Amino acid sequence: MADVEIMQTVTETKKTKKVKKTSKRRESEVQITEVDASNEERGGEYTKAMDKDWHSGHFCCWQCDESLTGQRYVIRDDHPYCIKCYENVFANTCEECNKIIGIDSKDLSYKDKHWHEACFLCFKCNLNLVDKQFGAKADKIYCGNCYDAQFASRCDGCGEVFRAGTKKMEYKTRQWHENCFCCCVCKMAIGTKSFIPREQEIYCAGCYEEKFATRCIKCNKVITSGGVTYKNEPWHRECFTCTHCNITLAGQRFTSRDEKPYCAECFGELFAKRCTSCVKPITGIGGTRFISFEERHWHHDCFVCASCKASLVGRGFITDGPDILCPDCAKQKLM
Repeated sequence: MADVEIMQTVTETKKTKKVKKTSKRRESEVQITEVDASNEERGGEYTKAMDKDWHSGHFCCWQCDESLTGQRYVIRDDHPYCIKCYENVFANTCEECNKIIGIDSKDLSYKDKHWHEACFLCFKCNLNLVDKQFGAKADKIYCGNCYDAQFASRCDGCGEVFRAGTKKMEYKTRQWHENCFCCCVCKMAIGTKSFIPREQEIYCAGCYEEKFATRCIKCNKVITSGGVTYKNEPWHRECFTCTHCNITLAGQRFTSRDEKPYCAECFGELFAKRCTSCVKPITGIGGTRFISFEERHWHHDCFVCASCKASLVGRGFITDGPDILCPDCAKQKLM
């Protein structure tokens, strides 16, 4: 509602003595002015209104043209209106009782809706909401308690509603009071610290690691990053070493013996067969091929004629003590 003034006109004659009583308010509040005076100097009656002098028959309502002399009136956009016309044209209608909110009533408004002061009630319990906190839902207004009971979101921890001004902690579709957002194991408030969700529970980093984190099979400490798996068991990279020399095996060729890992070099020195020719271990790592005959073994490349050095792989050969010979060299040796 725009600024308006409610005025009282009087008829004055000469020598005017004026006494003004004025109060001003915004929206539903108006300025009321009364003028009391009478004298005779100019002759004839006139009306003093809006800081101007009017013939009594000329000061009329802008809407209905009825005389306002001696009547209360309202100024709107610099035009005077009688009370009836002003309320019919400009006054708001109460949302509750559907009656006009007259100029003498207080007009309470919220989101383009208006109420009489006595009609501004909670939709659920009828509590008067003047000067009280309230909430709105689906074009209805509610007191704080009724609104919370029906519509307010609730804490996933304690089930209580979030009161106005309460700090709320949120994760995905869930929400908690600050003190309810805590580790399900140690019950310490998480606040802004890191946490790990698992199923419907929230864990602090320490409790989660203690309960669920993967641990190294060798040192039993949590593997936070860079682990390796051997025979379906987890290891730190630095813990996965050769059983004999302790060199790191991560990213290296290795083999095992009795469920224990060994680097290729240690495995060959400790367990592998040795080549009859070069006396070096035959590890078999990486698909190494070798030849066995009776109790002797050779690397694929070492299985050659002792005389001409021709490869005997896939060919017949003749033993001559510790040596092996191709058929041609064996014949020459017998001649």
